[in-house]
Amino acid sequence: MSEDDRRVPLAHRVPDLGALELLLAVARHGSLGRAAREMGITQPAASSRVRSMERQLGVALVDRSPRGSRLTEAGALVTDWARRVIEAAEAFDAGTQALRGQRDSRLRVAASMTIAEYLLPGWLIALRTRLPDTAVSLLAGNSAAVASHLLDGAADLGFVEGLAVPDGLDGTVIGHDRLVVVTAPGHPWARRRTPLGPAELAATPLILRERGSGTRQVLDSALAGHGGPAEPLLELASTTAVKSSVVSGAGPAVLSELAVREEVSSRRLVAVRVAGVPLGRALRAVWRRSQKPRGPGRELLGLADISGA
Repeated sequence: MSEDDRRVPLAHRVPDLGALELLLAVARHGSLGRAAREMGITQPAASSRVRSMERQLGVALVDRSPRGSRLTEAGALVTDWARRVIEAAEAFDAGTQALRGQRDSRLRVAASMTIAEYLLPGWLIALRTRLPDTAVSLLAGNSAAVASHLLDGAADLGFVEGLAVPDGLDGTVIGHDRLVVVTAPGHPWARRRTPLGPAELAATPLILRERGSGTRQVLDSALAGHGGPAEPLLELASTTAVKSSVVSGAGPAVLSELAVREEVSSRRLVAVRVAGVPLGRALRAVWRRSQKPRGPGRELLGLADISGA
């Protein structure tokens, strides 16, 4: 990517969601006319929108003929990418709708950061499909904050990661997660041939989540027999901030496998093998003691049960 490309805002280089939805409709129907009808626009307007998208991207997307409209090879590839963008936009929409929830929302949810970012959007999409009239509000924070929101009556249902159900709450395990040690590709640990042991991990300053997070609770417990983690290299309040610091080469970190899956797959981060360090953890739904969720809360609880996955 040239320096000039980097100066252009992403919004000017990427087609809008409506254009991507039209392209997906063309792929489904094999017809620009039928795609236009599905989108509620005229065929000339649809054709103009496709041409505009082709000019914007600099590639031909659709071959038009009297027999219909067929995606080019580049168009088929762009369509696959567009499908992922639309799915991400739907998850984004569900999450932001929850954040906009009104005071009289029927369901108030509190979730720890990893669950809020990587799992909850999909559950909210499914809940909206089943109960479209249910208003949901969302409070996101670390596991300690989630427990506080529930105990203060600010939330009806919570989701946390950690070693146990927080005091004063009841809960159930809905799934499992594992923490992984990650580094930038240039770090010496990325090239090591033997697993990292607990003593070396404990002695190394790491980029860590703040105290009170489920990630930090599990790591502190796992290294307790070795004096606990060394003084942090950095202590940050969000998984995204920790990942950015590791990618930049600041140092290694311990994060949820859910949170780093994409970066490890693309080799922006390297997962380091570890031996003798128990880094598994449960994902839990929690609620105030003796007040198990009913109605929409029970519905969301059922959707969130990934323990069999």
